[in-house]
Amino acid sequence: MPTAAPSVSIVLPIYNEAENLAELIGEINQAMAGTGSTYEILCVDDASKDGSMAALKAVALRTPQIRILRHRVNSGQSAAVATGFAHARGDTVITMDADRQNDPADLPSYLAALQPGVDCVCGIRRKRQDSVAKRYGSRIANRFRNWITGESIRDAGCGFRAMRRTALHEIPVFNGMHRFVPTLMRAQGYCVIEIEINHRPRTRGKSKYGINDRLWRGIRDCFAMRWYRCRAVPGERFLGEEPPAGGA
Repeated sequence: MPTAAPSVSIVLPIYNEAENLAELIGEINQAMAGTGSTYEILCVDDASKDGSMAALKAVALRTPQIRILRHRVNSGQSAAVATGFAHARGDTVITMDADRQNDPADLPSYLAALQPGVDCVCGIRRKRQDSVAKRYGSRIANRFRNWITGESIRDAGCGFRAMRRTALHEIPVFNGMHRFVPTLMRAQGYCVIEIEINHRPRTRGKSKYGINDRLWRGIRDCFAMRWYRCRAVPGERFLGEEPPAGGA
């Protein structure tokens, strides 16, 4: 017998994060316990090679909220996020990184900020705990991205977001999509806001991105987003089927 759908779906894209998963999921459970919301944790393993699947299965034995989804081949973070979107059952969908730099203690703040009329809440990493080079590169990338796309997202690289599932139905899937979800949603007429959140240093595992991944691919994608904003069709456009002339 199928269980009732939860109100919140938390999507974790995972690639080689075995050392972080047990503690991260424990923190998520602790943070969500005080919200009164039912939830599921969609762990999307992007063909990890470090034992992440074994770690997930071990945690799942004591965490019934976990659903494990697995890619046959490594397809990237955007693909993992898209898989989570496709399988989410909650009215609210939250994405988090699995490296424990996003703080689950901020989950209640996201849920509180997703008020009526708001479709997406994005994080601004307060006191970002990354290297000077990464922080400086991110600042330049955000300014360039906003200049090209005409946007005003302060921290587009932050993957910690809360969104209404109804606003995700027409998000196009492409490599790099996860960096532009707020821009894509605004282009479709949805309301996107930002809140400040905590940020923690990475203590285990390794970053999956380098300068080439973020810079050259990101520049190309910015021009694609500029085109998309000019051509996007509003998301909430369908009012329903009209009855035939003369009454139903």
